[in-house]
Amino acid sequence: MSHFNFDQMLSEAVELDGTLNLNNSVSRMSLKPVSKGLGLNRSRSASRLSPTLLAQKTSFIKSKSKSPARSKTPTRLGLPEVYNKKCANGADRFIPNRSTTDFEYASHSLVTSEEDTENLSLAQQERRRLLEESLNMSRNQDSRILSFKSKAPAAKDGHANNMKILYSAGKPQLQKSSNVREVPSLAEKILDAPDMMDDFYLHLLDWSCLNHLAVGLCGGLYIWNATDGNILQLFQKEEEDQYISSVKWIKEGNVLGVGDSEGSVQLWDVAQTKLVRTMHGHTDRITSLDWNQHILVSGGREGAIHMHDVRVAQHLVRTLNGHTQEVCGLTWSPDGKLLASGGNDNIVYLWDPAEQRPVSSISEHQSAVKAVSWCPWQRSVLATGGGTVDRTIRIWNTASMSQIHHIDTGSQVSSIVWNSEYKELVSGHGFSQNQLTVWKYPSLSKVTDLTGHSNRVLLLVCSPDGSTVASVAGDETIRLWKIWPLQQKQKKKLEKSSHPVSMLSQRIR
Repeated sequence: MSHFNFDQMLSEAVELDGTLNLNNSVSRMSLKPVSKGLGLNRSRSASRLSPTLLAQKTSFIKSKSKSPARSKTPTRLGLPEVYNKKCANGADRFIPNRSTTDFEYASHSLVTSEEDTENLSLAQQERRRLLEESLNMSRNQDSRILSFKSKAPAAKDGHANNMKILYSAGKPQLQKSSNVREVPSLAEKILDAPDMMDDFYLHLLDWSCLNHLAVGLCGGLYIWNATDGNILQLFQKEEEDQYISSVKWIKEGNVLGVGDSEGSVQLWDVAQTKLVRTMHGHTDRITSLDWNQHILVSGGREGAIHMHDVRVAQHLVRTLNGHTQEVCGLTWSPDGKLLASGGNDNIVYLWDPAEQRPVSSISEHQSAVKAVSWCPWQRSVLATGGGTVDRTIRIWNTASMSQIHHIDTGSQVSSIVWNSEYKELVSGHGFSQNQLTVWKYPSLSKVTDLTGHSNRVLLLVCSPDGSTVASVAGDETIRLWKIWPLQQKQKKKLEKSSHPVSMLSQRIR
């Protein structure tokens, strides 16, 4: 009687229609908890069965088997061969799409063994091959029987796969490399500038070709040697209500022009720490200076522009009248043929030194224009930037007086500096981020923003090698930014060129 009960239990287990409960199963540790009443599954290991029962069951199935090719592995529990046979390419874990799956060929591949073709003659094998080709059954060995409608969904960006899965539905796409270069976001050096006047119209910083930085701090003028870090106080005004309003180095780097609140221009030989001469003419403070060889131009609060020939006693050679309010930006073109001036009257004038009236004017800005800068490598290209209300940078072709490009920066524009090697420009801004912004020319696409100042940026100047930009702000700091690192060609050029030794560096200790 017990024999029939065992046959019935084994029959139900093989047919996958029943549950086999064994009391004397082999104990094993599982990584996951096993639920009670677990049914027998052909994908589970047979090590849960008792050795006695396993031996009886195996011999029972073997006695009924007629196929010599059946596997003797006990893990398959002697199931029909169709369940034991594996595809050469392995199984696929995804659910197939029935509408595009060839079930007839799949069934033929599963029930046909490669061993059947070994007993055929060459003529029979050739006949079978021709039949398969005519019936469209000749497929590559690596062809897939099951068809899938879509690939597995891709993981979210930033997903870390800790399981180290070896198979994937598709390779994740790498982020495309950007053509925009990386600029250091932190200042290379920060200098304290106590008593720096937070005045938008003043020009209190300039960098000479001999690597000396001139800084006007209220009534005192200081020279910082960027090569060795030494500092020299050039002079200090005696009256407390007097202050320095503008500074500008001559291109040779040995003479410094200084404008003050009293309307006078002083020329200093910095190497000798000696005042060379004082030139008068303005009725109020001088906010802008620029050199063109021996000609020094100065712009005052009254709106007048004076041209001084520093070689002669009667220095005032011409007065240019056009602005109705304070002149807050002055710059000569690289060839020295045109002078551009920006004023608090929202107008930019272009002057010919031989004439006393402007040859052209720009009136598109809606606020004071302090940022006026010529492109150093492209002739007749001028960049202008407006103040708090305007907030725009405009690029002009002064030959045709047409606008090449313009962009709304979103904040006050105080200064613009160009770079010839990288074909870029950087602008200084006020509220709300008080940042420096690097732009690509001529598209004016933003490269990056440089933040760090806690108050508006007042002025930008560039180092003699063109790699570093110094920014001075109302937070009483000067920050040096390595925006344009020297390229290999520039380094070789600087190594070959002979640099003049500054007498100032010899005197500062």
